[in-house]
Amino acid sequence: MKKGWVHGAALVSMFFWGFSYIWSKIVFETYSPLTTIFLRLIVSFLFLISVLIISRQNERIQKQDYLLFIVSAALNPFLYFIGENFGLSLASASLSSIIVATIPLFAPIAAWYYFKERLKKINLFGLIISFAGLLVIILNKNLELTANPLGLMFLFLAVASAVFYSILLKKLTTRYKPLTIITWQNMLGIVYFFPLFLFFDGRHFISVIPDFKTVSSIVLLGIFASSVSFILFTYTIKNLGIIKSNLYTNLIPIFTAIFSILILGEPFTFQKAVGFIIVISGVILSESGKVIYKRKLKKSQIL
Repeated sequence: MKKGWVHGAALVSMFFWGFSYIWSKIVFETYSPLTTIFLRLIVSFLFLISVLIISRQNERIQKQDYLLFIVSAALNPFLYFIGENFGLSLASASLSSIIVATIPLFAPIAAWYYFKERLKKINLFGLIISFAGLLVIILNKNLELTANPLGLMFLFLAVASAVFYSILLKKLTTRYKPLTIITWQNMLGIVYFFPLFLFFDGRHFISVIPDFKTVSSIVLLGIFASSVSFILFTYTIKNLGIIKSNLYTNLIPIFTAIFSILILGEPFTFQKAVGFIIVISGVILSESGKVIYKRKLKKSQIL
């Protein structure tokens, strides 16, 4: 019964993260990516701080960890959301989700460099396969980019930010609960984004009257994509472990592709479908290799 709840929590979190690209695209019709991020973080922070207060799980941040929180929040949500949302505004939802899905491929490289964790051949092989898939998607027959180059740069900024963020997150999770980390990092994200929002989008925000579709999408982004999904995925990691839980993240581009076709009417060509399958295969191969390696390691320890 418990396993069913765990796998269900993983699926629901992937569903909401997959849908977040659609909700963001809807909001972009009214607001800029900057305003979208700022409002999304406010909704998420208010929701999470309410959960902390009601559940009485609030933790005091130690002074020696202030800098760690400040720097980690600069990476995620600040730089990550800038990369993801501005990239999403210049590229299709399906392509954006596929590029962001390559984060688990780069994380082992960062772990090898900073923590001296063993980097296996399967990780590099999976990375090469996924890159080949990305090239199939973004290049035409004449080897010319079919996607906006600036959009791709923003999306890979999101990937890089997430990878470096995972390094700092590893330190924070040994000292604080995930709910505490997410809540206060979102609060810091609001502080980071406020001057930019005020300078670039302040006048436009005041002059625009959003419709119900826009407001509801912002609320859904803040509560489900930036809050509930993180809580559910943390629950999944606690019960399945990081390696097995990360296998579920491969569902995000699949959900996004389906929603993009059904809701946004995005074209999904045969070339994109082939590239999509290659990218996801590379990620699955890399993650599955970790599971096999871990099982072999346990058996060798028993023997």
